[in-house]
Amino acid sequence: MAKFEEISVALTNDYQAYARYWQPDTLRGAVLYHHGIQSHCGWYESSPARLCDAGFAVLQIDRRGSGHNEADRGHAESADQLVADSHAARRELTRRSGVGRHHLVGVSWGGKLVAADYVIDPSNVASLSLVTPGLFPLVGVSKETMSKIGFAMIYEQSRLFDIPLNDPKLFTSSADWQAFHGRDALTLTQCTAGFYLASRRMDRMIAKLPQATPTPIHFLLAGEELIIDNPKTEAYIESFDWPNVTTTRYPASKHSIEFEPDAEQYMTDLTAFICEAADRAS
Repeated sequence: MAKFEEISVALTNDYQAYARYWQPDTLRGAVLYHHGIQSHCGWYESSPARLCDAGFAVLQIDRRGSGHNEADRGHAESADQLVADSHAARRELTRRSGVGRHHLVGVSWGGKLVAADYVIDPSNVASLSLVTPGLFPLVGVSKETMSKIGFAMIYEQSRLFDIPLNDPKLFTSSADWQAFHGRDALTLTQCTAGFYLASRRMDRMIAKLPQATPTPIHFLLAGEELIIDNPKTEAYIESFDWPNVTTTRYPASKHSIEFEPDAEQYMTDLTAFICEAADRAS
């Protein structure tokens, strides 16, 4: 199995973010890999290892304020800052790999970030892979909490609020992975009002994705989904008039497909799509 190097990546405002870099023996392409709202690089090791084995340099980065990053825990100043962070990660991937054209992978909320990244700057992107993307959440904060967040967005953007996803059973049916989630000290459990506002404003960006410059795009959806709204996601997919839109469904899987019985097939599908896109782009 491929191995990664632990590195630090300078994001906007010189925020030093923890990251993992996977360098293949024979280089075929490069992948930027974004995790979800609560997760971090350590949740996903098998899929980047599979991509690395297939010849792709992979950069996984813990989003500012999440995972190993203790500074400004759970916070982001704006949607523009988060997208700029992703662009900074793209530049770092180019610097390390020598590959200027990238494949973007986003899991859960990371799929939202990938979509926004591409809308703002589609240049040098060879494909998009959105894994159970958090474009249309099924689980959200209560109306009472939303009112408090709305007030804090104006007067106290650094105030923290619980992320309503703290039940591991929402993510996976695997008892082992549920136990991992329960004991993982790096899992993010709260975000600031500023982050919630940034995420909401990102919705305006992702709404423009179907009108953006077409590139191969792959949606990977879980059939036993409890976190995102699959019907709304399916309707969103149908709005694309792109020549290469692929949707792969895993009927028996919950949200975190990599932890589920379909994991092997999922990683095969993810890798095959990116390999095909890389061949097409070469």
